[in-house]
Amino acid sequence: MRFIHTGDLHIGKVINDFSMLEDQRHILRQILEIARSKKADALVLAGDIYDRAIPSAEAVTALGEFLQETAEAGLKVLMVSGNHDSPERLSFAEEILEKQGISIAGLYRGNVRRVCLEDAFGEISFVLLPFVKPAQAEARTSAEAVENILAEYWDGETAPETGRRVLVTHYFVTDNGREPELSDGETTIHVGGLDNVEASLFRGFDYVALGHIHKSQKIGEGQVYYAGASLAYSFSEAGQTKYVNFVEIKEKGQVSAERIPLQPLHGLRKIRGKMAELMKPEIVSAADSMDYIQAELTDEDELIDPIGTLRTVYPNMMQIILAKNRKREGEEVLTRPKERKKSIPELFHDFYAMVRGEEPDRRRMELIEEAAKAAEEEEYEA
Repeated sequence: MRFIHTGDLHIGKVINDFSMLEDQRHILRQILEIARSKKADALVLAGDIYDRAIPSAEAVTALGEFLQETAEAGLKVLMVSGNHDSPERLSFAEEILEKQGISIAGLYRGNVRRVCLEDAFGEISFVLLPFVKPAQAEARTSAEAVENILAEYWDGETAPETGRRVLVTHYFVTDNGREPELSDGETTIHVGGLDNVEASLFRGFDYVALGHIHKSQKIGEGQVYYAGASLAYSFSEAGQTKYVNFVEIKEKGQVSAERIPLQPLHGLRKIRGKMAELMKPEIVSAADSMDYIQAELTDEDELIDPIGTLRTVYPNMMQIILAKNRKREGEEVLTRPKERKKSIPELFHDFYAMVRGEEPDRRRMELIEEAAKAAEEEEYEA
């Protein structure tokens, strides 16, 4: 069985008032071409298909066109919803799409969806677990929810090892407490460890296709992978190569995963210097002037409409930073350090201790952490 693993498409993403739809269409066509060239049987999309719970009409159209092309290419599609997606909207017409080889697990209905495909070695099961909030699974944490939902798929004491299995899901996965590498482009809500899911909970699967983290990386010693986002969505990711995973599963236990690089339509790039220097033709032509650019200007004199001026030679200038302002901020920090802003659970802990004269117990803190997380999610979706 050969398949392409990707996720975190964030279709409809807007960065600094620049729509990424053209870039996303470009990268989706590239993913499809990789699948064809590798003679893949399936395409795995591990959540955060859209960037917003209520996607724009243009974003829905872009996904629809892509799914039509994958169906015409004879690719099976296995898709789950992520924390950015609306499960109900992503699940729309899933029964009809199933007949076209497009399997969607958007809404959790009390059990995980299993899709069985056939290859030369027999049957292989794809277990589709969308992003599920703990309360939906009658759990206190994401780890507890995953543990309950996937109990029947475990090896060893819980269930016998049977057949080849691939898990597709969307969580913040850690390895013995070690967190994955993050970027500024991610809006991961990470409060008090309630989101952490240990990779050991995925035992019994030949390959785990993860979404949620934008940097391509392997988690732990098993075959547990984040393919990463297909495009850079933050200047903290400038210069990073983005990938898809090409996965081949033969007999039980024979799994290989190859990272295949993607080429964006426009790169994400940082430049630094005085404006007059950055405007020189030899500097502009040294790289692609159509890149999405963040410019740090080192001029000490006042500048009139610097971003408009730079856009005359760098049309996709996204952001400027004035080095003199950064320096002033740094000096202010040195003379008067700012107090770190406390989280809601920390504020509650301090208030409870002040009023009651004792620290709150673990259960109270878990309730506050859950409430804080829910409030942050509602604020983001609004």
